Amino acid sequence: MSNQVSLKATRRTAMGRNAVKKVKAAQAVPAILYGSGVEPTPLQLERRAIDTLLAHAVGENILVNLEIEDGGKSGGRLALINEVQHHPVNQAVLHVDFQAVSMNETLVAEVVIEPTGEAVGVKTGGGLLEQSLRSVEVECLPKDLPEKISVDVSNLELGSALHVSDLPALPGVKYLAECEVTVFLVSEPKVTEEAAPTEGAATE
Repeated sequence: MSNQVSLKATRRTAMGRNAVKKVKAAQAVPAILYGSGVEPTPLQLERRAIDTLLAHAVGENILVNLEIEDGGKSGGRLALINEVQHHPVNQAVLHVDFQAVSMNETLVAEVVIEPTGEAVGVKTGGGLLEQSLRSVEVECLPKDLPEKISVDVSNLELGSALHVSDLPALPGVKYLAECEVTVFLVSEPKVTEEAAPTEGAATE
C-alpha cells in the first residue's frame, strides 16, 4: 500500500499570469484540485514541501492528505498527485494537478515497476536485462494503491521474458495493461564479428 502523506496547501483567489508570477516569487508552486463531485480549486503549495515530497517518492502518483487553508479555515481532502509539470531545463516543479479521491471509490493510477535480484541469464550467460515497461496502470481502492511493484527477475534466463501476466498478484489491485505486454527481457549478448583477413594478406 502507498504511504499517505500530509501536505499543506492554501487556496488561491487571484488568477491569471500575474497571480502565478506572485505565487512563484513567494517560493510557492501553483496547483489545482479537481475530481468527481469537486469544484476545480486553485491552490498554492510551499515549494520546499512539494520538492521534499517528490524527492523521497518512487513515482509521482502519490496519495496525499491535502490540508487546505481557505480564509483562515482549514479542511482535509484525500487526493492523488495526478500530474507534475517540470521546467524543461532545470526540472523545477512548475505546477501540480491533484485528483480528489474517496476511500470508498476505485481509482486508476500509474505505478512504477522495479526489478529485484539478478537474472541468471545476466549473471552466468552475459545477457542484458531490458525493461520494456517502466510503469503499469492499475485500478484499486486508495487503501490498496501500491507505492511500487517489485518483480523478482532472478530466474530469467537468456532469451526469456516476464509479461504483465507474470506481475505479482496484489490484494485489491487490478492491472489494466494487456497480459501479453513484455515487462522484462534478457537479451542475448552481442557477438562482435572478427575482422576477416584482407584479400592478398600473407599466410603462413
